[in-house]
Amino acid sequence: MLMRKNVHEIDLVIPLPFNDAAERVSRVLNQIGRAVETTQVGPGRDEEAIRVVASGGTGGMNPVAVTALVSHAGENSSEVRLRAAAKEGLIKQQAGEKTAIRVAALLRKASR
Repeated sequence: MLMRKNVHEIDLVIPLPFNDAAERVSRVLNQIGRAVETTQVGPGRDEEAIRVVASGGTGGMNPVAVTALVSHAGENSSEVRLRAAAKEGLIKQQAGEKTAIRVAALLRKASR
């Protein structure tokens, strides 16, 4: 059976240097889910991809793949592109969208 995906992306700017921002994003993502991998996107580039599998949907029963791409934006700021994706069953729960919004709120709160 083919299941539809619910995918949502959010772009954020965090007022932290790249290394601090990558550490903060990694810490927040590890609070909401189980780490899958952290990779540097390219050699010599200030970009890092962090992936976790989080719980979403009713009762946290729907796995959601969350990817955060952290990149250097300026001397004291970093850009974060959040992408959350989840499969939808018969009952549409928008687990990907809701998880992306929840993670963005946590990152905004953590960077104050």
